[in-house]
Amino acid sequence: MVAPQKAPLQTKQSSPLTGDLPIALNLKRGVEQPLHAQLAEQLRAAALSGALPAGLTLPGSRTLAAGLGVTRGVVADAYAELVADGTLETAVGQGTRVSLGAAQARAVGGGAPGWFVPPQGAPVDGPRQPGGIHFRAGVATTATLDIRAWRQAWAAAARADVPGDYGNPAGEPELRAALAAFVGRSRGLGATSERVLVTAGSLQALNLILRLLPPASAVLFEATGYRAARQAILDAGHTLIPLEQDADGPIITPETPPARLAYVTPSHSFPLGGRMSVPRRLAMLEWATQHDALIVEDDYDGEFRYGAPPLPTLASLDSQVSRVLYLGTLSKVLTPGLRTGFLIGPPALMPTLVRARTLLDSGHPLPVQHALLHLLKTGEVDRHIRRTRRWHAGVRAVLTRILEPLAPRATLGGIEAGLHVCLFLSPPLDARAVAAELSGRGVHVSTLDTYTFAGAVPNALLLGYGGLTIQQAEAGAWEIVQVISGTT
Repeated sequence: MVAPQKAPLQTKQSSPLTGDLPIALNLKRGVEQPLHAQLAEQLRAAALSGALPAGLTLPGSRTLAAGLGVTRGVVADAYAELVADGTLETAVGQGTRVSLGAAQARAVGGGAPGWFVPPQGAPVDGPRQPGGIHFRAGVATTATLDIRAWRQAWAAAARADVPGDYGNPAGEPELRAALAAFVGRSRGLGATSERVLVTAGSLQALNLILRLLPPASAVLFEATGYRAARQAILDAGHTLIPLEQDADGPIITPETPPARLAYVTPSHSFPLGGRMSVPRRLAMLEWATQHDALIVEDDYDGEFRYGAPPLPTLASLDSQVSRVLYLGTLSKVLTPGLRTGFLIGPPALMPTLVRARTLLDSGHPLPVQHALLHLLKTGEVDRHIRRTRRWHAGVRAVLTRILEPLAPRATLGGIEAGLHVCLFLSPPLDARAVAAELSGRGVHVSTLDTYTFAGAVPNALLLGYGGLTIQQAEAGAWEIVQVISGTT
């Protein structure tokens, strides 16, 4: 007669082991493997996986046996086996602990093949730390969101039919038509829905475009520019040619070298803030035609302009030769949490771009598309942009009022548009020293060191104000005034 199997033995919740042994143990009676072997196996696996960190002192055999409901000999035999194979070690007066040698063996293995070379961290800012005032570029306020309209949009998405398929990898046709109409209203760019590809933001759009290029292509890139885009180009195996810049944006001359692609931010240079003049835009298009190249126009915050009239997009000036791929985003318009942007490209390139999106992830999540379509069709996106533009204009006005009197020691640049400005410092002021002193006061700004890959690093502070209130911007600006006034 076979004895019934008893329930597994587990550590008791009320046991003093709860704080001493950060794993659950599960011992079974009535099985072929002895209890001490089961215990040794589970402790060894926990040590090798890191669940029991190196140097951790284990409970005494009597204490652990009481917690497990087994005899002390079971624990003693398990400990002895693990000491013998080097998983555990003992020392007089220090008890039994996880061996440092076992931890080193895990670190050497690492789970990666020998040829793998881990890259450096992604060139993006980490999560915002609590406290202080953070002038962060690339963030947007959600204070202007109409929460009722937002919830209605997601309710509409929830009412949509649940499909059994992935949907169109280019994006739902009705959403693409609504985005084309939106860009026509906001940026004067005429496009049909067939030229629109819904993406998971501008970076994904750029990565799709980079797949169009032959291997190891040359790419023109603003000498001080968007770090993540620059790294995406390098990670794709292409090479960078720096474009010099001034207050009118990238400098294009007959001597500008050939390349397969140029990446520019003409509406509001990132991060320097200048606007590419119309003659420069026309020169850029001429360069592309001459060298049979493509242009990526990243219009990341083109909806936010203050006082200055909008300049025509490169894409709208490119109606004849079809060299420009226009990148738009709803991250700055609504919230980065949506992870939604769009690409408008020449008709001849769209099938290849859609193919690349298909192989990447088969397209954008349908509930997100349905919610965005509701916001666009009801006019809520346009209303939200008007509210948000007023909000940002108020923040910008405070920064201008407080910081402009610092001239000529410090001069604002890029104030006409967008969600950030640059504060250019004159000698003997040093941007890194000023940023360090501001950080000590709880005001966090960036310098342009990591944004510049060629030429001299501009001596400037990058002040992103998209996520600030008027009160925060005012308090931060006065701290900047005090530091700059006290440094000279």
